[in-house]
Amino acid sequence: MAGYLVTQVQDILEHDGSIAIINAAVETHMLDNLIYREDATIVLPKGGSSRYTVAGNTCLAGDVWGTYDFPDKLAVGDFVIFDNAARYTMVKMNWFNGVQMPSIVVRRLDGRIELVREFAYDDFRSSLS
Repeated sequence: MAGYLVTQVQDILEHDGSIAIINAAVETHMLDNLIYREDATIVLPKGGSSRYTVAGNTCLAGDVWGTYDFPDKLAVGDFVIFDNAARYTMVKMNWFNGVQMPSIVVRRLDGRIELVREFAYDDFRSSLS
């Protein structure tokens, strides 16, 4: 395993099934899943009878993380946590449509959580030239 990506549900849509829109984008946050056409692996919440297609927050037609079963119906604000999120992401991530890059956070052995790097609009703007 190579790290986690912690996301939150931003919206729930009904169209040929339930769709949960999260505050992350495959192109921006886990490009390797898009390239290799693999569904990302969810750590939490896991399993159950509430099925959702999890989609990203961009206009990209392929911004779909996969279809998953959850223990309960999802609601706006619920967390969806993916594992193996840092295998290629840190070297391949990009500013697709200006979607904010994920912050880099480390949980130390003593339990402390340390923010290593946070990205902002100025980072996006400076990457354009």
